[in-house]
Amino acid sequence: MLAEVFVTSHVSQADGGIVLDFLGLDPIAERTYRLLLARHDLDVEGMARELSVTADEIRQALDNLAELTLLRPSWDVPGELRPVSPQVGMELLIQQRQAEMLRQSYQFAESQVAVAQLVQEYTDQRSGQGRPEVEKLMGMDAIQDRIEQLSLRATEEVATLMPGGPQDPVLIEAAKRLDSQVRGRGVAMRTIGLESLRKDPPTLAYARWLTEIGAEVRTAPSLPIRMLIYDRRIALVPVDPDNTALGALAVTDPGTVTAILALFEQIWSTSRPVGDTTPATDDDGLSPQERELLLLLSQGLTDERAGRQLGLSARSVRRMMAGLMERLGARSRFEAGLRASENGWL
Repeated sequence: MLAEVFVTSHVSQADGGIVLDFLGLDPIAERTYRLLLARHDLDVEGMARELSVTADEIRQALDNLAELTLLRPSWDVPGELRPVSPQVGMELLIQQRQAEMLRQSYQFAESQVAVAQLVQEYTDQRSGQGRPEVEKLMGMDAIQDRIEQLSLRATEEVATLMPGGPQDPVLIEAAKRLDSQVRGRGVAMRTIGLESLRKDPPTLAYARWLTEIGAEVRTAPSLPIRMLIYDRRIALVPVDPDNTALGALAVTDPGTVTAILALFEQIWSTSRPVGDTTPATDDDGLSPQERELLLLLSQGLTDERAGRQLGLSARSVRRMMAGLMERLGARSRFEAGLRASENGWL
């Protein structure tokens, strides 16, 4: 019903027929399409005579129809083209036009943002004030608003560290809408999640969905903090890594952003693609999570703190450590630490 209203409201009468110029069909192309639907026995010259136009105009109309996917190769007669039925063809044109309108609306929104930035820069120059290099965002609403703004303005790349292990399905759905908009504008996306996400079906499905829309997703055994980097110029990091709900900092200082980006690149270089399903064990038979756990505990982190960095519960950390102690033949964690060091595991 919506499609019918949409077409009806944007057609005009010309040459005795309905001209769908709004959908990209010029008058001759439309008349050619109608003729092809009714007659299958005419060549280019025959169509030109029938429509009282030149053969070159018919060829141009056929090119137009093929470009709009209203003509497709025939299965019955190889080498010839057949007209697509109006039910299918018009729906495709409507979808294409809607996509074009959506793209234009994005460009208009970006233009508004660019104008606002220009006005702000001009105002700052007139007042002798520069832009703050650190902006503090308090509360999840303010953080989410800033993420949406920065995602809308991004033109090159959005890089993300996604700690925390399994993600909330509600938040995943919200993120997917924004991710689709970013990728729809051709912006590159690189995301690093935790190895533990591979064991959580909803989060793993989200990671795989990201790769399907053209993003790159990798996993690492542990991640230091949650961060987002936009166009290598602006970074969002939490005020308190242990409680991201307290707020975030939007950093634009080039030196700080460069350091944050270097950290991301270092983790990226040692992480593995989410599509890599081969068992990730090293020459000692340790998984990346196991080796990282030994390292974190050797640094004095509690089970709870180590678990947060690994995206695991404290119970899972204790179970993993018990398995390592059994392999090392250790009766205590202290002894396990000594033997792990002797074996070169640290």
